[in-house]
Amino acid sequence: MEFNPSSPGTIPVVSTLTNPFDNNSLACVNGHARKPIALWPGMYHSPVTNVLWETSSKTFERLLDPPKDATPQGELLTKTPRQSRISILYGFSTDYILREQYRDPWNEVRIGKLLEDLDALAGTISVKHCSDDDSTTRPLLLVTASVDKIVLKKPISVNVDLKIVGSAIWVGRSSIDIQLEVIQSTKEGSDTSDSIALTANFIFVARDSKTGKAAPVNRLSPETEKEKLLFEEAEARSKLRKRKSVEEKKEIQNGEVNRLEALLAEGRIFCDMPALADRNSILLRDTCLENSLICQPQQRNIHGRIFGGFLMHRAFDLAFSTAYAFAGLVPYFLEVDHVDFLRPVDVGDFLRLKSCVLYTEHENSEKPLINIEVVAHVTRPELRSSEVSNTFHFTFTVRPEAKAKNNGFRIRKVVPATEEEARLILERMDAECMQSSKGKSKYECMLQIKDSKKRRYLA
Repeated sequence: MEFNPSSPGTIPVVSTLTNPFDNNSLACVNGHARKPIALWPGMYHSPVTNVLWETSSKTFERLLDPPKDATPQGELLTKTPRQSRISILYGFSTDYILREQYRDPWNEVRIGKLLEDLDALAGTISVKHCSDDDSTTRPLLLVTASVDKIVLKKPISVNVDLKIVGSAIWVGRSSIDIQLEVIQSTKEGSDTSDSIALTANFIFVARDSKTGKAAPVNRLSPETEKEKLLFEEAEARSKLRKRKSVEEKKEIQNGEVNRLEALLAEGRIFCDMPALADRNSILLRDTCLENSLICQPQQRNIHGRIFGGFLMHRAFDLAFSTAYAFAGLVPYFLEVDHVDFLRPVDVGDFLRLKSCVLYTEHENSEKPLINIEVVAHVTRPELRSSEVSNTFHFTFTVRPEAKAKNNGFRIRKVVPATEEEARLILERMDAECMQSSKGKSKYECMLQIKDSKKRRYLA
């Protein structure tokens, strides 16, 4: 994926400080007045959301106002990754207003805002892959099912042009795996791989817009060796997500009990003898933060549901604040682990976001790790109900320049007070181990952690 601003298919992004209501005349499509794209649902989010949805406006118009009695797509097409590939260019170096829209306090790109853009781009790519270019058929509903992983490889400057490139790399019957790369080159002639600042994988699923049931999507045929490799890797990840082993659960059962006891032992000291507790440790419940909001119409996507990128943005902001309050120094984002979108969030929903520090890693004193969990609850007070819509796991470290100013800095160890908290910690540790160990079993991961002395809690 070359960083070439003038390459075909590259969409330039410009700042958005114009008033959408300034348009005196409506655009016309096939002789009919069309609502300005800036007035469609979700248009306030970012310049990227605006330009992506403008690019795919014909498809989105069918989604907003599908033909009456339209039939579903009759025959699936076979497409290549190249046909769904989209790249967007942020001209930070020349567009001062755009630069200010994305600047964070440390002169880098705001990660929360970038997460919104990534979700918007992935959604547009999924629409492009699933489109059959037939205006008479019923369009599919494409929703974010999960985020496989988002990893920041290097800081992203807000003063240098930025490019995001993405395409479909694998499809199942009704699911699409989309890979995105954020590219920023600070040196002339630098290698493309060295220019990749962030990678992300989004999983979208297709639903019939009339029945709401799972719908088949166009097939994917990789062309190049790299595309074939990405296809195979994505297929392996899909199988790994679906695999469940009863034997593995039995194999680790005894070890699980021992690990729970070890985690709970120090927590009991905090609860029963707080004066004797380790001052370098802290109870998990004492790291919690929370915020809440009513979901507004301006935060919805083209399907009328709350935009997934908006949820990730709000979750990131809370996670960042939690890490900041916990460490006492400015945190630095590293990655978002697998995220499942369990239920949709609607306009008017009362959304509560709750965060905590699940665990910390101290093995590398120069780069301590802080794992933050953020759980989004859709609360309905009139029904006395609360359902989890999303669970996010963010990993942070401490900014080097902040740590350098505090030579006595030491990150604290988080311990659980209840069995439920201990299980949450173990589940997250095992999930990260399986991802970093290419699919090893829980039991193998547990032994690996023990043998390599990388147990995050078992000291």
